[in-house]
Amino acid sequence: MENKAPSNSGGNLSLPENLNIRYYWQVLLERRWLFITAFISVFILCLIYIVKAPPIYQAVATIQIDRETENVGNIRDALSSESREQDYLQTQYKNLQSRQLVQKVIENLLLMKDPRYIKAMDKPKAVSRDITVAPIRLTRLVEIKVEHTNKKTATLMANNLADTFIESNYELKTQAARDAVHRMDTEVENQRLEVAGKDKDLSEYRLKIKNVSVEATENIIFQGLKLANESLALSQSRAAIARQLATEVDDLIAKGVNKEDISQVAVSSVVQNLKAQINQQVAIMSALTNRLGFKHPEMKEKRETLSSLQAALVRECDRIIAGIQNDAKIAEAQMGSVQAMEKAWEDKLLDLGTQRMKYEELRQQAQVVKKLYEKVLESKSELMVVKNNKVNNMRVRDYAWEPDRPIKPNIPMTLLLGVFGGFAVGMALALFANYLDDSIKSQEDVEIHLRQNFLGYVNNIKTNSVIERDLQAHLQPQSTAAEGFRTIRAAVSLMPDSDKFRILVVTSTIPSEGKSLVASNLAIVTAQTGLKTLLVDADMRRPSVHKAFQLHSPNGLSSYLMGTATTLEEVTHDTDIPNLDVICAGAIPNNPSELAGSKRMRQFLQEATQRYDRVFLDCPPVSAVSDPLVIAAQSDGAIFVTKFNKIRREHARKSIQRLEEAGVRILGVALNDIDFEGRDSYYSNYYYYQNQYYSSHYKSKPTVKSDDKIEPAKKG
Repeated sequence: MENKAPSNSGGNLSLPENLNIRYYWQVLLERRWLFITAFISVFILCLIYIVKAPPIYQAVATIQIDRETENVGNIRDALSSESREQDYLQTQYKNLQSRQLVQKVIENLLLMKDPRYIKAMDKPKAVSRDITVAPIRLTRLVEIKVEHTNKKTATLMANNLADTFIESNYELKTQAARDAVHRMDTEVENQRLEVAGKDKDLSEYRLKIKNVSVEATENIIFQGLKLANESLALSQSRAAIARQLATEVDDLIAKGVNKEDISQVAVSSVVQNLKAQINQQVAIMSALTNRLGFKHPEMKEKRETLSSLQAALVRECDRIIAGIQNDAKIAEAQMGSVQAMEKAWEDKLLDLGTQRMKYEELRQQAQVVKKLYEKVLESKSELMVVKNNKVNNMRVRDYAWEPDRPIKPNIPMTLLLGVFGGFAVGMALALFANYLDDSIKSQEDVEIHLRQNFLGYVNNIKTNSVIERDLQAHLQPQSTAAEGFRTIRAAVSLMPDSDKFRILVVTSTIPSEGKSLVASNLAIVTAQTGLKTLLVDADMRRPSVHKAFQLHSPNGLSSYLMGTATTLEEVTHDTDIPNLDVICAGAIPNNPSELAGSKRMRQFLQEATQRYDRVFLDCPPVSAVSDPLVIAAQSDGAIFVTKFNKIRREHARKSIQRLEEAGVRILGVALNDIDFEGRDSYYSNYYYYQNQYYSSHYKSKPTVKSDDKIEPAKKG
């Protein structure tokens, strides 16, 4: 059969979803003895502390810490920012608690012999624990608080600590100034010697380069280089012209042009004169040839004269051409000379640049050293002022006075802390114990951890009588417990297909959880609705139904299953409760598990469903034996009973898992034995108004007294 479990998901939750004051109050009531024990323990410890603790007096001295620049005439600029100022103050606060300062106080006041510190292995550390440095916010005042069992000693310690701190600060400042002046004297001398050395290096370098003024020499070299550049440009132009002229003449000669026809030659007056004489001589010879003939002696003389003139022309032309070529060579030579001169000026300029760089380097070094020397002299002057300054930037604002009363132990505050501390510790222990407690106590535990339907609560029945307990719904119909059984009956009847629930099994995880109680009373309230009901004690190992109904017949379920009783009527007992019959377990057999799973058991159930509308079987616990698994597998559903605050969730979950694995349909879980009237109940307020309502409802109705005897049931 299918088991329908609620669809709640929430993991391992042990607390209600909506925590409130009532929940904590309920936890406190439930764990009240743990809470009371913890509360009393803490409070007693506080009382012991008040009695045993010696009185502690506190003396307070106040000192003022000014800025360092306020007491030196503001000679140096205030370079420290706000953050650096805070660093300075924090440093002074730590210095007030320094081991060296505390050691001086111990020596000044002979605290090593003080009874409070005489046993301490580390006396400065022990004294430091009694000293508190408390800066006053938004001021430069600092309170020195000293605690001691002797108020006079506390006052002396606070005042001596303040004075020693101020003196140490003054000595530290003056000593630092003296050391700084001494170091500055050495630095001044070193700087003076370095200045003299740099000046000497500069003078020696001037002598080395033989220049009084580097700037003047640089101007002369620039002028010479400028003239050399101009001459070079002119010589380059001349050389180019001459070279071009010589090239043109050579090209014309190579082309076969007569030398005298070359323009550079033809412009010569000598060439022109020779050409004119030659032309004149040729004309004369032409005239004489016609008149005298070619062989005439005079013609011979004329021819010799013409040859002489032509030779002179050739020589002149060659001379001019050679002159042109020589001019080109001379121009080239002059250009090379001018280039060499320019290169010499450039080299001089480069050498001068190197010299000037070296000179400037030496001059700058000398200037830097002189400036540093001046700074050192200025710093020395300032340090001399600081050294001679006798004003300290720290002073005592208020000396400590002997306190009138001790500050420890503070009895009202200690008692108040004891009350609140005891309450906090007790509540914490109660909550922790409640957190560790994983027993089933509420509907949330059933639905979240067991994942089953919750059928209802059953009130704690305050009686030891089995009759009064198992017949509670009949004997005390106006009780809360009876109403709880009716709630379970209603929850089962309102389930889908509830008309098919003919055979119902009631079981639990372990014995003594109230399964028989629930089975008996559930059968009673079902019979009260008019349904013909049968209650069967299926626990053939430790039966209990016969005790409640005061039945002593040996015939019962075991008799029917073993075949000694052949019909259902032989083992059935009717009761004075209308519509309710009972079948006891009968004699305890040797093989109850085999009987529970036998064919006779199935026949028994079939016959019972034919005669009765509802059949309730009180089965053994699941974790004890296998009988309930066999019987429940043949039923229409099982009601699982668990006792309030007794069964662990994991144990109950495994029992339910065994039933589900056997194919049993679990209708839900009933939570039994809840003390609604007790102060430690989770539900004391939950059922208050409901109880009042039902009490008034049943007030006028007659009830069966708890001490009335139930007549023995008649055998059917």
